[in-house]
Amino acid sequence: MKVFELREKSREELVDLLNGFYKEIFNLRLRRGAQELPNPLRLRTLRRDVARIKTVLREDELDIKKLLEPKKSKHKPKKGK
Repeated sequence: MKVFELREKSREELVDLLNGFYKEIFNLRLRRGAQELPNPLRLRTLRRDVARIKTVLREDELDIKKLLEPKKSKHKPKKGK
């Protein structure tokens, strides 16, 4: 995943993506101990993607480069009777 793609996402989307990557890394490490992985380079790319996401989140935290604001819905919820 490219950095410019990450900067287009909101903080919540990046955190969800980061958690998904951590789960995938965990599963691949378990499988590596039991059997041969079909794509062993996937671990390397996942680790690098995690580092990129953490860097973008930290830049946002330090006000170096701001992320997008969370998307707000266009429709207002209806009030009950």
